Amino acid sequence: MVITLIGYRGCGKTSVARLLAEHLGWEWVDADVALEAEAGKSIKEIFETEGEASFRQRERRLIQAFLQKKNLVLASGGGAILNSETRQKMKQAGPVIWLNATVDTLTARIEADALSRSQRPSLTGQSSTAEVAQVLKEREPLYREAATLIIETDILSPEEIAREIESQLEVILKPSDGSN
Repeated sequence: MVITLIGYRGCGKTSVARLLAEHLGWEWVDADVALEAEAGKSIKEIFETEGEASFRQRERRLIQAFLQKKNLVLASGGGAILNSETRQKMKQAGPVIWLNATVDTLTARIEADALSRSQRPSLTGQSSTAEVAQVLKEREPLYREAATLIIETDILSPEEIAREIESQLEVILKPSDGSN
C-alpha cells in the first residue's frame, strides 16, 4: 500500500510524509526531490529548458513507479493530480490524503521558504497570492476528486497533521468483522 499526500506547494507534504512514515515504520519519498535528482536539475530549470509538458511527463512516469511500491508514504508534486490516470492510480495504490490550506497560509509558507522560491517556477507570472488563488481554484476539484481524506492544515503543525492522518487511517482501514 502507498499513502499519497497531495496538495498545493507549501501545504506540508514533505514534512508530513517524513513524520508519517517514521510513525508507521515505512519508507517515504518526495516525488519532486526524486524528480530533480533523476533529471540533474531543479524543477524550475526543467520548466525553463524543457517546458511544463516535459516536466509533467517525467512526473507522471516517476509517480506511477512509486505507486507500485509497498509501505511507502509518497509526497506527490502539487500538480501531480492534473493527470486523470495518475489520480486513478493513486487511489488504487492506497489512501490519498489532501493537505488543504487557505490561500493566505500557503502564500505565507511559500514566501517564507527560500528554497521553494528559488527552485520552483511561477505557474502564472502573477504575484504569489494571486498565483496561489488562481491555481488552487483550478486544482481544487481535482484534489477533492482524488482525496480519500482531507486534512485542514492551517493551524496544525506537521506532527499534529501526521497524528491526525494516523487516527483517520485507523478508521478508514479498519477491517470489518462483519458485526454491526
